Amino acid sequence: MYQDRIRRPALMEKLMTAQQAARLFKSGMTVGMSGFTRAGDAKALPLALVERSRQEALQLTLVTGASLGNDSDGLMANAGVVARRMPFQSDAALRRKINSGEVMFIDQHLSETAEQLRSGDLHGIDIAVVEAVAITPDGGIVPTMSVGNSASFVQQARQVIVEINLSAPLALEGLHDIYLPASRPHRGAIPMLTPWQRIGSTTIPLDPDRIAAIVITDSPDSPSNALPPDAETDAIARHVIAFLEGEVKAGRMGPELLPLQAGIGTIANAVLHGLVDSPFRDLTMYSEVLQDSALELLDSGQLAIASASSITLSAAMHDKFIRELERYRKRVILRPQEISNHPEVVRRLGIIALNTALEFDIYGNVNSTHVGGTHMMNGIGGSGDFARNGALSIFVSKAAAKGGKISSVVPMVSHVDHTEHDVDVLVTEWGLADLRGLAPRERAPLIIEKCADPAYRPALRAYFEQALQRGGQTPHVLEQALSWHTRYRDTGDMRPTTSI
Repeated sequence: MYQDRIRRPALMEKLMTAQQAARLFKSGMTVGMSGFTRAGDAKALPLALVERSRQEALQLTLVTGASLGNDSDGLMANAGVVARRMPFQSDAALRRKINSGEVMFIDQHLSETAEQLRSGDLHGIDIAVVEAVAITPDGGIVPTMSVGNSASFVQQARQVIVEINLSAPLALEGLHDIYLPASRPHRGAIPMLTPWQRIGSTTIPLDPDRIAAIVITDSPDSPSNALPPDAETDAIARHVIAFLEGEVKAGRMGPELLPLQAGIGTIANAVLHGLVDSPFRDLTMYSEVLQDSALELLDSGQLAIASASSITLSAAMHDKFIRELERYRKRVILRPQEISNHPEVVRRLGIIALNTALEFDIYGNVNSTHVGGTHMMNGIGGSGDFARNGALSIFVSKAAAKGGKISSVVPMVSHVDHTEHDVDVLVTEWGLADLRGLAPRERAPLIIEKCADPAYRPALRAYFEQALQRGGQTPHVLEQALSWHTRYRDTGDMRPTTSI
């Protein structure tokens, strides 16, 4: 039994229940779990750890690739299992624990976690828990629908627990390209010259003696929670496509564009969906996650190759991907996230980075993470890896939220994740502002007129005109710069009752 999944006979002795494997954990340990944007995450061990915590206190530092699925983050947080968490999450229950101060959250660029673990800047991984399709005769782990940080966790952990997921088809084997950089300072270049190039192995190498337990599961990934396109996201997509058409016409890139990256979520997914009706052909993606829109572009023939660290799909698109895996596998590659997001590779390939902003200000600074400057939403994810190092950094957002009570374009962002130096283009449903080559005083009027909701433009113009009277390279009225946020905090509505 399971010989097609556990191909090293001696490892059959390591089979145990999730509850038995959970006894290997001790309070204070640092645990690395597979999982990246709700894909390829461990299914059984999180639940077993929650169950164990009901009998005795168990607090862990939990490190992943990105967000976990199956409500695992929230269940573990509510049970008190998670004391510290990094580098990204998207669970409402965990978010509440983070913002109440009960869980210490370390928000990191997704390319940096494995690097900091390797260099010893972070506490090493005590136990790695990795979901797999199979274990090869030499002990290699075949990942499922994501790689994330799994390869680094396995490389560094004292013990490894493998969850063999029977719902993951064996045909996933060969989809992955596992390459890890050497330690600094004597590291060679990452030999990645094109998005379709393979530079590593198809499995995560592992000394089988370090496998402490093998747990059998049969549970699918959680489906994507991205919403379908709407009128506003369709408008954003049209602005982006028109801009890229202009870049081609100007001779700055060919009709195949430069490799594309798109962050996780509804708006970025919708913008890529809009490319299905665009004139571009032979596109490539070098991204961190593939969503439904990537498969739509593969199906339309416009996307030639898609490289990422994770595949996160709606239920219907996931079923289609599995049914037609033999067709997709020729054009899809999954890599460790420190390769998919590596600044060296992103800069070399010249990525067009498309990411989502919570808010941006009149000078082009972007807040991706903190509501009202204080409350964590999800995390910076990989947006910074691509924004700072890509050839083009595009941030998109709907111009207003909460029925118009919140403006996404503000005088000053309440928290800065991406400074004006890392932002080239801003887009809302109202228009697009190309900020390249513009000084702050030139950026502000353009952002206000092109991107802001019309209901907020008079107040933004008034703020900018008053700021100009104060002078400065980047004019501000400091005592009013965050007044929009405090007004929303106090009244539930950013809209001013009088002009500024």
